[in-house]
Amino acid sequence: MERALTQRDQIFDMAEMDIDALHQHFRSILRSVPDAMVVINDVGLITAFSEASEKLFGYDAADVLGKNVSLLMGPADRDDHDQYIAHYLKTHRAKIIGIGRTVTARRKDGTLFPIDLKIGEAKIGDHYLFTAFMRDLTEQRRNESRMKALQAELVHFSRLSSVGTMASALAHELNQPLTVVTNYLEAARDLLDTPDAESMAMVQEALDEAAKQSVRAGQIVRKLRDYVSRGEVEKRPVPLVPLLGDAVALVQTEMSLTTSEIDVRVTEDIADVMVDPIQIQQVVINIVRNAFEAMAGQEKPRVSIQAAPASGGLVMVAIEDNGPGLDREIAEHLFKPLASSKATGMGLGLSICKTIIEAHGGTIEAMPAGATGTRFVFTLERAETAA
Repeated sequence: MERALTQRDQIFDMAEMDIDALHQHFRSILRSVPDAMVVINDVGLITAFSEASEKLFGYDAADVLGKNVSLLMGPADRDDHDQYIAHYLKTHRAKIIGIGRTVTARRKDGTLFPIDLKIGEAKIGDHYLFTAFMRDLTEQRRNESRMKALQAELVHFSRLSSVGTMASALAHELNQPLTVVTNYLEAARDLLDTPDAESMAMVQEALDEAAKQSVRAGQIVRKLRDYVSRGEVEKRPVPLVPLLGDAVALVQTEMSLTTSEIDVRVTEDIADVMVDPIQIQQVVINIVRNAFEAMAGQEKPRVSIQAAPASGGLVMVAIEDNGPGLDREIAEHLFKPLASSKATGMGLGLSICKTIIEAHGGTIEAMPAGATGTRFVFTLERAETAA
């Protein structure tokens, strides 16, 4: 009981504090509060104006006391501010009070600037006082604009830098179909030396195949262009067996390989995969071509391609060779641009492969295959599980 009486006495002592002391305390707050602080009454007139507010708005406190606070507002709010107060006093539905938001304020010289505005309220008798705390966001907005400009410059520079890389990438990808076109046209030219019926039929077939590869070259350009511009791939259900078969046939034609040097095995329970066939064929062609180039001069070079179901509705495709294997230092950076294990390689093929596979939602990695050789494994989405 004694403690309760003591606390009560303290409360009464505070209530009976000298009015002049309270005013001095309030004036010290107005001098020291770091953010701009403005107090208004329930008809919108300014009753207190802190030193920080003087610095922020350019007014002396004496110039604004007793005036409507709308003189500190931007044109979007100043005409309706008194209605805002009247509406709040009638409904007590807060739009800013206790919530805060970013608004436009107006300095004495007429310049507009953004502020972070927070408002509190106090009821004294039958009237309300509203205290606004304001923080200048000009520098923050300037920094944001500067960062956006810098980001735009970086994006622009990145695009300019990628032009050379994309040109090299296009040359790398177009090399295969154009080489096949050259081979077919040279064969057709040689067959024309003996223009009998059988030779002419073979010439016709060679020209047909050359035309197909010319179309394929155009498709590669379009697909790469679309991917660069949109970062997307156009996936559709595609039978996996003929997709791999066509890729193998193209490599064999380009490199004059025999069928026995490439073995393809696909389990029977795999039908279609969700892919862009042109792009996935490019992945297979790149890996198989690289494998045979790495095995140049080897007595019995061989590549096997196997496809089997994997968890998560995926298909795992493994391409394995019996070549000399990968150097450890190259293996760590194999899929990065400009990394190549070949003296004359541009180091773009496997980087493109990684980009294509990841764009399809899969992964790709390289690893040793037995004592020697290299194994590439990538995953694709099965068509029957695609949403």
